[in-house]
Amino acid sequence: MLESIGNRELIALDGLGVRLQGTYHRPADHAFPLPGSDPIANRPGVLFLNSLSLPRAASGDSAVRWADFVAELGYPAFRIDLPGLGDSAGDASTDLLDSINAGRFEAVTAAAMHELATRFALPGMVIFGHCAGSVSALYAGASSPDCKGLILLDPYFHLPQAKRSPFRERLSDWARRSSLGTLLSNLYDRVRNLRLSLQGEAPPANANTQLLNRWKQVTATRLPILLLQAPGIKAQGSKPRVGEFNYIDYVVKLAGRKSRVSAEFVEGADHSFANREGRAAVQRHIAAWLVSHFPLPGPSLNVRGVSALRAGETQTDSENTQTAPADRCCALEGR
Repeated sequence: MLESIGNRELIALDGLGVRLQGTYHRPADHAFPLPGSDPIANRPGVLFLNSLSLPRAASGDSAVRWADFVAELGYPAFRIDLPGLGDSAGDASTDLLDSINAGRFEAVTAAAMHELATRFALPGMVIFGHCAGSVSALYAGASSPDCKGLILLDPYFHLPQAKRSPFRERLSDWARRSSLGTLLSNLYDRVRNLRLSLQGEAPPANANTQLLNRWKQVTATRLPILLLQAPGIKAQGSKPRVGEFNYIDYVVKLAGRKSRVSAEFVEGADHSFANREGRAAVQRHIAAWLVSHFPLPGPSLNVRGVSALRAGETQTDSENTQTAPADRCCALEGR
């Protein structure tokens, strides 16, 4: 079995007694210290987590591209499969989304960060989570001293409501395809928006209060956090859907003025961020954010990465890993 190719190398972690499989993307400069040597100050690793049941390559190999790009900037990047997912050991959960929302992967993510930081002589790790992966990232970030920052794509802070009936699914499909249905759906959204306005800033009844408490814990430490939000299904190319509670605005206010939270709305991206606009926007934002919060000792590393960004999207060979459709990432109904 080929264990390394280009700047990538397969790695295995203990994972609290469960063997985790992952991929290490070596940084562009070859002066990075070997495991066990002194760390380079202010250069954390970036750890990519699974989004629900997707393997560590993510939709359209987007995580592979982003990890390669991060390494090109000069930061070591790691993609791991959490227990029961992808190539890692462990039993697959029958209630995966519910268990993630309750913090199932908190301890194992924290242990993986510590093992990587120790093995590769890193001062800490930045956790990169998308959708359900952002939930696991927040839980681990609030409890681990090895976490130095968070990059969260389309994080959600609600608990899923009961699955919609087949009739509701057909009705939603008709509303998307019919001009009359679109009109009625927009009217319904405006009624919901009025109800939210009357409700004030309090989150809905299905808010994940446990996760919101973790958010308050992690932002109180003033860790740098980057939030990237894609348009809703009905709002491609515009602002978030009317009639939905705006959790991003809410959590930014909840963090307070002294926090180091940056929130960006990414027009043109879909929820997976795996389309061309989404991939490129993620690269632009994480490049600026990493260089701002974790500048490297010399200019050559960041300049090389930024030059690659300006020249166009990094081209990578996709891994021989099966990816799942974007809509399998997680259920975002019931915000």
